[in-house]
Amino acid sequence: MSRFNKKIAVIGAGVMGLACAYDLLKNGHKVDVYEKDDRIGGMSASFDFDGLLIERFYHFVCAPDYPLFDMLTELGIYDKLKWNDTKMGFYYEGKLYKWGNPLYLLTFPRADLISKFRYGLHVFLSSKRTRWDDLDKRNAVEWVKKALGEKAYDIFWKLLFELKFYEYTNNISAAWIWTRLKRVAVSRKNVFSERMGYLEGGSDILLGKMRERIEHMGGKIFLNKGADKIITGNGMVTGVAIGDHTEKYDSVVSTVPLPYTLHLAPDLPDEIRKKIEHINNIGVVCVILKLKNRLTENFWLNITDQSIENPGMIEYSNLNPLQDVILYVPFYLHKSNPKYQLPNELFFEEVLRYLKKINPELSEDWILAKTIHRYEYAQPVCPPKFLEMLPPIKTDIKGLFIADTSYYYPEDRSISESIRLGRNIANMVTRESN
Repeated sequence: MSRFNKKIAVIGAGVMGLACAYDLLKNGHKVDVYEKDDRIGGMSASFDFDGLLIERFYHFVCAPDYPLFDMLTELGIYDKLKWNDTKMGFYYEGKLYKWGNPLYLLTFPRADLISKFRYGLHVFLSSKRTRWDDLDKRNAVEWVKKALGEKAYDIFWKLLFELKFYEYTNNISAAWIWTRLKRVAVSRKNVFSERMGYLEGGSDILLGKMRERIEHMGGKIFLNKGADKIITGNGMVTGVAIGDHTEKYDSVVSTVPLPYTLHLAPDLPDEIRKKIEHINNIGVVCVILKLKNRLTENFWLNITDQSIENPGMIEYSNLNPLQDVILYVPFYLHKSNPKYQLPNELFFEEVLRYLKKINPELSEDWILAKTIHRYEYAQPVCPPKFLEMLPPIKTDIKGLFIADTSYYYPEDRSISESIRLGRNIANMVTRESN
């Protein structure tokens, strides 16, 4: 055991929390992980879907996901990473178009040549950009409109923004949108071919190996046992309350959504509480279907059609060649949106209408199984200058560290970013303990 030997609690057993716990153990600390769910993984967790073990929310790998590659290598499961050529579709005004390479853009009949040129140039320049400082200060809608023009924005982007961000549409950071464009663009084999990655066996392979290593090093993971309160005194962490029991700790790392920390850590300084209160999040209602036949040939389908209130669908089995056709249809909705509370059956009926539009051959007997997963804090809303809005990970309370997916900014949510941030936090905790 190293000279550190501090006792540390990690709250949340998502990938970020597990990565943090893993590195803390490597650094010689004693670590307990608390998770209120019945399984590890958070949004990366899997479930039994009609006999198929699959993620509750879709995931894919891109070429620049180096933190993930490093972790897979370290855990001895890099061979589980597979790559596949994928296709993209674009459903616009009642018709499905091939998408994702210059020829498809050039032959797209619903936009003029100048609009198509500006669209393609914008994607190309975004893929070559290396700095995002100035984009952090800019509004994404204005940035895209300036690059594409109003007409092209309306065709290619308008509904994608509005059906994901609703009332927040006109207050999104250009840096956040840019990183999404760049991550996918640099993952391509070439301008004509898209390539994405997946883990053979799904995220469960990674999660299982991380848990195995954590427990082998003496770490403990408590499921169905969420922390109720972070105990502090004299400006420092003293422990964690779990039910009617209090466990002493030298440090606590919270990796659950920031809004939860307002209840977990009532002694947070007012400045930090105010920052957290000003961060908005979007929830997700994710419909998952097992189909008899493929809906399309595409892995990713962008939708900008006034008759469809959904910005896109992910036909996951067109990336990962599973034994079944698996389709994810996410609806991004703030939990205050009345639609978020609608019963599952209404979402199923809505999705079925959309599927019949996209593929008129589809009938109800194509649907072999269906389910829905919901998550209140699926996506932080990142306005311009979002970095300034975030409270510090290392709080003013000695031994207390807080973070969630907001701190990936300007990067989007991914397993790779969870690993990167989790490991960085572990280093921060170790430095404070040194």
